[in-house]
Amino acid sequence: MAGMTTRSCPCGLPQAYDQCCGRYLPQSRTSSTGGTPIGVAAPTAEALMRSRYSAFVKRDEAYLLRTWHPRTRPARVEFDPGMRWTGLEILGTSDGSAFHTTGTVTFRASFRGGTLHERSRFERVDGAWVYVDGEFLDDDR
Repeated sequence: MAGMTTRSCPCGLPQAYDQCCGRYLPQSRTSSTGGTPIGVAAPTAEALMRSRYSAFVKRDEAYLLRTWHPRTRPARVEFDPGMRWTGLEILGTSDGSAFHTTGTVTFRASFRGGTLHERSRFERVDGAWVYVDGEFLDDDR
């Protein structure tokens, strides 16, 4: 994975954050009528995975909860204050496009002191991709 600059997106793609995952995380963007957060829905399961990683980096609990399937959504997201995410590598995807209702994304997320290797499941709810759950994988998979 290429090195991340201060202006590049935390998800690892070379675009600037505002042109990448920042389009989906409305945390600092509000409409001109009433201050309601705005943003566009991630078009694929992979785009949602990347935006959720960026939300973990930025500790955007509201976005994480909003993009979690209602069936599996926790009451809140507990962030480890010492956790520093350092990179995301997408290892594979299955389905998850505009033509699907389900999809999976296998990834490795690096943090200071280790990595998290997971296969995440996504579904569409009311037309929008949401995270359902994930299976932790060993590094030999």
